[in-house]
Amino acid sequence: MKYLIAGLGNIGSEYANTRHNVGFLVADALAQATGATFETLRLAMVTQARFKGRQLVVIKPTTYMNLSGKAVKYWMDKENIPIENLLVIFDDLDLDTGVLRMRPKGSGGTHNGINDIIDTLGTNAFARLRVGIGSDFARGFQVDYVLGQWTKSEEKIMLEKIPVAVEMIQSFVFAGALQTMNRYNNK
Repeated sequence: MKYLIAGLGNIGSEYANTRHNVGFLVADALAQATGATFETLRLAMVTQARFKGRQLVVIKPTTYMNLSGKAVKYWMDKENIPIENLLVIFDDLDLDTGVLRMRPKGSGGTHNGINDIIDTLGTNAFARLRVGIGSDFARGFQVDYVLGQWTKSEEKIMLEKIPVAVEMIQSFVFAGALQTMNRYNNK
C-alpha cells in the first residue's frame, strides 16, 4: 500500500515559520519521525518513508501554494497512488490555533491551495488534515496574518500539536479518514 502525504506551504526563506507553511512543518515532522530526508525533485521536495509496512511518499510542493494541484497530481500519477490514499495537510483560518481536524472530502473554502488541488484533480473527494491557525487579524489584514510569523504563544501550542498531527497521519494510513476523525477530531 502506497500513500501520498502532501504538506502545503510556500518555498523560500521569507515563508519559513509562517502560519501558511504549517503543512510543511507537519511534513517535516513526519519525515523526521521516520528518519527520512527530503530532496528536491520535480515540482516538490520529496521523501519516501516506510511506516509499519506502508510506503509513504511525502511531498512539499515547490509550485507555491496556489498551484499545489500540479505537484499533487504529478506525484499521484508518477507513484500510481489512488485518490483514496491521498492526504493533504494545510492551514485553516476557521479553526483556532492548534485545532486539528481530519475530513474525508469537502470544499476548499477560501484556501487557494486546496481549491487548486480540487480543480486539478477534478474532485473534492480526498482526505485532508486541517491545522488551525486562528483568525486574530483586523479586517483587510488576512494575507499579512497568514504569511506572518508565529507568536511565542502560538509556537508553544504548535510544538504540542504537530506530533499529534503526525499520529493522525499514521492513523489515516492504517485506519482511514473516518476512524481517524472519530478518534482525534473531538480532542
